[in-house]
Amino acid sequence: MNETPFDGRAWAANLPRRPGVYRMYGADGELLYVGKAQRLRDRVGSYFSPRSLAPKVAALVAQIVRIEVTVTHSEAEALLLEYNLIKEHRPRYNILMRDDKSFPYILLRTNHDFPRFLLYRGARQRDGRYFGPYPGVGSVHETLAQIQKLFRIRNCRDSFFASRTRPCLQYQIGRCTAPCVGLISKEDYARDVAAAVDLLEGRAKSVETALVARMEAAAAALEFEKAAAIRDQLAALRDVQAEQVVTAAGERDVDVFAIVGEPTEFAVSTMLVRGGRNLGTSTAFPSAGLAEPQEALSSFLMQYYARAEPPRELYVNLALPDAGALAEALGQRAGHQVSVRRPARGLAARWVAMTTENAAQALQLRRMQRDGVADMRAALAAALDLAAPPQRMECFDVSHTAGEGTVASCVVFGPEGPLKKEYRRFNITGIAPGDDYGALRQALERRYTRVRDGEVPAPDVLFIDGGRGQIGEVHAVLAALGFGELRLVGVAKGADRRVGQERLFVHGEPAPRILDAASPALRLVQRLRDEAHRFAIAGHRKRRARRYNESILEIVPGLGPAKRRALIRHFGGLQGVLKAGVADLARVSGIGPVLAQTLYDHLHPGA
Repeated sequence: MNETPFDGRAWAANLPRRPGVYRMYGADGELLYVGKAQRLRDRVGSYFSPRSLAPKVAALVAQIVRIEVTVTHSEAEALLLEYNLIKEHRPRYNILMRDDKSFPYILLRTNHDFPRFLLYRGARQRDGRYFGPYPGVGSVHETLAQIQKLFRIRNCRDSFFASRTRPCLQYQIGRCTAPCVGLISKEDYARDVAAAVDLLEGRAKSVETALVARMEAAAAALEFEKAAAIRDQLAALRDVQAEQVVTAAGERDVDVFAIVGEPTEFAVSTMLVRGGRNLGTSTAFPSAGLAEPQEALSSFLMQYYARAEPPRELYVNLALPDAGALAEALGQRAGHQVSVRRPARGLAARWVAMTTENAAQALQLRRMQRDGVADMRAALAAALDLAAPPQRMECFDVSHTAGEGTVASCVVFGPEGPLKKEYRRFNITGIAPGDDYGALRQALERRYTRVRDGEVPAPDVLFIDGGRGQIGEVHAVLAALGFGELRLVGVAKGADRRVGQERLFVHGEPAPRILDAASPALRLVQRLRDEAHRFAIAGHRKRRARRYNESILEIVPGLGPAKRRALIRHFGGLQGVLKAGVADLARVSGIGPVLAQTLYDHLHPGA
């Protein structure tokens, strides 16, 4: 093995003063950091200059055993290459976006005579028109509710729509025009959909003008009830417009970004403006990262727009040295011109100020939460006689209804609180109804087989919602998998089953530990237990809903979606199908005598 330390200063002196990407490697071949530079010699050499470095940067430099560089023709090309390398290798010292979910959109399905709007997340490959992206699912739900309230567009699934014989509750409460039973013509429904599209694209003024014209025409024709309905629709539209805190003139699409914090701890807030409407903000906390704020924001933007198409205007709260190269790189990817700038005045500057304030507030709340969790972890270490505050904790719970649809949950907490991306649910099968011990054994065996195989890190403390009996069953499973020494704690409710009376059964101890009701350690345990309970109940309800909402027709062999729809249309609903005989079923298009008999046998077992 080569013991000679890497002389980065001498190595960097031989680099060209050209744009490119550099890659820093550790002793075991691990890619530690990827960076881009307008001048490779100057940028790489700065890491090895005599000037004092930030502690974390110094720690990175001390690990470097070799550096590789790739010279590019331009800084924009270097940006794209840097992004590709970060995406592929995810070096631990680079800025990395934590959340890799795709953005939510509103999708208008156009493959139906009476289309509907729905929330959509994923690759934009389905037929229809897309509106967005939106900063979060909450913004999508709010917008869909406004559309339904204003234009009474249906929100039901196509299968539900096809089986209706009378209007549903949405019609009764004034949220749908009941196209399923012909209470609105195709032309009038299409007009409402077009108005909703105009609103989504920021043309609220044209929608208002059209509604005023229709109201006056209805009044002139002495159709006063229709005119009154349009008047109410106009009032609702103006209420929605009044709810917009900031509205731009024209139909602008703009994204606004603000970064606050310092290396290793940044918050980046994003505000989306579509069609002149402010759709709200979202905040991300990129992990790791040694870069200064300007470089961190550039890296964040490259990763952000890997999942969304940039608009033509991007506003940022810092003057980015590589703004031109960044705009060029994003424009190449999007296929249209993109500008990246820091506005100095006007509405754009107010947007940036608002976004910066949101980022600062989010970072402050995150720090306060982290400090509170740190205090609770220290108190828990003292309460359970641990050598150090636990860095990773897991808690299991089980949920079912009278033994049906049993689901076990596993929630994970780290130094900063819940690690929701690591939560897991386990659908429990093959046990006696109501056997909570059996459910726990099955869930723990499945989970800790993966821990043993190195797929999941082991926790410092494992909590179980239960008492001495539950932890006895769990310990047997853990011991068989090689985790017999893992700190195992059962959380049991007190005599009155009230919060604050919990007893902690530590495996191997004869008596439970009872903590003070105001103890920070007990608050952390309660939070873990409650989160596991919530996650288990949510999973159980989903599993139960899938079972009860599943049509009995869906489990009949040979009966596909088209034939199910034909049956529903022919008999007017499921009740009509249930009342039909074999001969009646066979008369339906696509249902022959053999399938009719199979269907009848499934619908009437034992007949």
